[in-house]
Amino acid sequence: MPPRYRSSRCRLPWLLLLLQALFLSRAFFAFPGARLTYFSSELYPVFQDVNHMVIFGFGFFLMVLRRYGFSSTGFNFLLIVLGVQCSVLVQDLLDLLDIQYSELGVESLAGAVMSMTAVVISTGAVLGKANPVQLIVMSLVELIIFHVSRCINSTFLQVPQNLTLMHVHLFGAYFGVAVTSRFPEPPPGLDKNRSTPKSELLSVLGTVFVWMFWPNFNSILAETKWQAVLNTYLALAVSAVAAFMLSALTSKDGKFRMAHIHSAVLAGGVTTSCTAEIIQQPWIAMILGLLGSVISILGSHCLQRCFNPPLKLQDTSGVHFTFGLPAVLGAVATVLLRVVEQGIIEQRSALPSLGFLIFIEVGAFCQTISTALITGLITGFILNVKLLKAVHVSKYFDDQFYWEVSFQMISD
Repeated sequence: MPPRYRSSRCRLPWLLLLLQALFLSRAFFAFPGARLTYFSSELYPVFQDVNHMVIFGFGFFLMVLRRYGFSSTGFNFLLIVLGVQCSVLVQDLLDLLDIQYSELGVESLAGAVMSMTAVVISTGAVLGKANPVQLIVMSLVELIIFHVSRCINSTFLQVPQNLTLMHVHLFGAYFGVAVTSRFPEPPPGLDKNRSTPKSELLSVLGTVFVWMFWPNFNSILAETKWQAVLNTYLALAVSAVAAFMLSALTSKDGKFRMAHIHSAVLAGGVTTSCTAEIIQQPWIAMILGLLGSVISILGSHCLQRCFNPPLKLQDTSGVHFTFGLPAVLGAVATVLLRVVEQGIIEQRSALPSLGFLIFIEVGAFCQTISTALITGLITGFILNVKLLKAVHVSKYFDDQFYWEVSFQMISD
């Protein structure tokens, strides 16, 4: 008999009903962002691609565990449909308070879906360890904090709103790493946290879908869309080639490792998230894709052997070296490109403004990552209170704790 989980059965439906009633009231009372919802938009085809990427692509991307496939895809879908409504509500509240301008209609939905990328990435870090109630609480808290972080960057540091949204990978990765550090480590003999050829194949299928739609993700809010699409695609292509090359070079027998392909092929898209619109030469995007793949694969070796054990971190899906490190590289590249661009324009006559530009770019990066780490630690403590009924470590990474599964699936 599968174990019963009274916390999910008794609390989850009522939590979902309460949240959906709150989101319904938002639409009924019509905050400023909900008055002109229905109007034509040319953004829908690109929005549809981003929606496919987040729901289908990341849903399968997280299927890395052999006995956690239902939960990886199912909980990802649940969190997205809830989180998009929550993100739209937060945007409307910020607009109502005159803190941040909110888009309307499809544009608002596009921003909400893109904001959910941070939650999906963070979910990968705690994959298999958090129950559905904990995941929902984490998602709502992270969305609110991410929007606050965006407001700080746009209001005080004068960063454009479309660029503040591109910090989703940086924020999501380090928020998730901080949250997972507060969860107990699984026992050494637990083998449910390993993958199988079938789960790795499905996970790489999701990676391929994310890879295909990433150019639209980086360009959906860009002013020069085709430039962002071209730079992102070139960076992704180079990072994919480098992933195969480095995988063969770093393996003892010279064979490819699916774990490397799973993580490093996306490094080019992450690295160019903030720079795709400002890169003026294609070779720069290609170099960033190469460096992103290198830092992802080499970072996975260093982090898993030297960094994670002392800090007792178990990053289930490897979001730190898949999204976190390439996002840091992208933030550094943004500073360098801005400095070069400003220096060419103003030459030697405006050194104070150049220093101010560096201060803004570095400040936005430091504010985002520090806010993610601090609030992630606090959220991790909140998720482990008795009220939320944390899962026992012996029940980690197991679908049958939440889903009806057949005996054949359990044996596989």
